[in-house]
Amino acid sequence: MKYTAQDFKSNQEPRWCPGCGDHAILAALTRALPTVCEDLGYSKERVVVISGIGCSSRLPYYVDTYGFHSIHGRAMPIATGVKVANPTLSVWEATGDGDALAIGGNHFIHAIRRNIDINVILFNNQIYGLTKGQYSPTSKLGQITKTSPYGTVENPFTPGALVLGARGTFFARSLDAEMVLNQEIFVAAAKHDGCSICEMLTNCVIFNDGAHSQIADREVRADRTIVLRHGQPMVFGKNKDKGLIMENGKLKVVTIGEDGITVDKLLVHDAHCADTSVQSQLINMKYPDFPVALGVIRDVAEPTYDDRVRDQLAEVKAKSPITCVDDLLMSGSTWTVK
Repeated sequence: MKYTAQDFKSNQEPRWCPGCGDHAILAALTRALPTVCEDLGYSKERVVVISGIGCSSRLPYYVDTYGFHSIHGRAMPIATGVKVANPTLSVWEATGDGDALAIGGNHFIHAIRRNIDINVILFNNQIYGLTKGQYSPTSKLGQITKTSPYGTVENPFTPGALVLGARGTFFARSLDAEMVLNQEIFVAAAKHDGCSICEMLTNCVIFNDGAHSQIADREVRADRTIVLRHGQPMVFGKNKDKGLIMENGKLKVVTIGEDGITVDKLLVHDAHCADTSVQSQLINMKYPDFPVALGVIRDVAEPTYDDRVRDQLAEVKAKSPITCVDDLLMSGSTWTVK
């Protein structure tokens, strides 16, 4: 069956604030899922959306799929259980920077380390929105919030760096307003056999409005971000006249046409490279020294946890002399009572 975005929209009206970036992420997901199902040969009944707690975690109500709204920080283990119990499902997780990286931090890194085949949409608005404006693990150093009235004194996490540190196989980043790019990312994540982390830089209009504005505003976005696509040169800028090269082992911003720089001298993005050194530098680029990297930054093939569990069970069953409950009851030391 060929699906449309409408097939994945539920009858529930999204209860997010007007202007919240979550609306755009939801729209991108419902537009991406028909392509996911078509390309992978899935029926919509094989799509499951799991969430934790937070504004973003309302998402399962707004998509017409199977789903589970779980508890704070625990979406990862529930998604893991769903995938291991039924590996044929396309499992998605909606979570926020507080939900995933604070109370759910250990679950986050271990799901990545295990390479469980789930697709995680990490809504990063750098604040706790649902609980009214406390600082989160991604809030900027010095940020004034309800729980840091004099400014935070904590260095924030860089989610992509956590993914690499946990030996992640897929990491992508985007802005909530990049609708076409976000659909590309979600389709790529679904096709990736392993744990896919999609960081979505979203705007909370009430408690952290403009958190990403220095790179996200339409007037400056082209000059302050770079969209990476595998196999393509790293070009950016409103006039496509800037790029990245590698010099002495470090990334460097250059202008095309100056100092003999041509497009063929620019670095070509390799998302499939097992070595993380260049990908790490791309993930850690920050404005104003560098453009912020968007798109699929890492996408490498490694065995998955769920595949290994399946293979292990098959191997144990093949070797086991126990094939039914009677065999189990009569195994080991037994005796007859007269």
